[in-house]
Amino acid sequence: MAKLHPTDQTLVGFAQGSLAPNEALLVSAHCDLCPRCQSKVAAIIESTADDIFNHETTTANYIDNELGNMFDAIVSRPPCEMSHEPVQTQSQIHVHGKTFAIPPSLQRLVANVGGWTQIVGKLWQAPVSIGGKNLANFIYMEKGGGVPEHTHIGNEFTLVINGQFSDGVNCYEQGDYVALNQMHTHTPISTSEDGCLVFSVIDEPLQFTTGLAKLINPLSNLYFKVSTKA
Repeated sequence: MAKLHPTDQTLVGFAQGSLAPNEALLVSAHCDLCPRCQSKVAAIIESTADDIFNHETTTANYIDNELGNMFDAIVSRPPCEMSHEPVQTQSQIHVHGKTFAIPPSLQRLVANVGGWTQIVGKLWQAPVSIGGKNLANFIYMEKGGGVPEHTHIGNEFTLVINGQFSDGVNCYEQGDYVALNQMHTHTPISTSEDGCLVFSVIDEPLQFTTGLAKLINPLSNLYFKVSTKA
């Protein structure tokens, strides 16, 4: 069960549609795995709807007339053809001989997953096209595998899909929502026998902070620019 959740302020923003698309995607996927946050979002939506309807009661007659006129105009138009082509989704992802179930909010993205690359040692990565200036990846860490110590220029949002990892700050489990920024430095390492699969989105390149990994920073910056090029 998830123990790390979006803040209440973030859930309000999600329910009201004011979050940036990359953050909203991760919050939605977290809610797929977290009944507690599902219930909170449903309550926020209901409360927001009540507030709107109560506010509009003073102008209800005017709105009814305007909506009636709009409806009449719409139904008087000739019918148009609509596409009924289904959106393709895949509920599983396969990496290194293992199969993982994917939260419903991410299933549309599986068709856009690039090839898996073994980055170093026990770390695997597959890019995901989500549009915009954000870099998204499914990342799989075998037991003992991980990402060298790094900080962030911008924001990093990560959802644990399966397994566990620790980073010197917390231990993260399935469903955990992890939001990091330039104030955070960490070293993710998988602690699960079957490894750990996460989905991660960043809006700026990572900055590695120790040892030889720091030499990767220029390549990391270039990779980010090329991969997020419109």
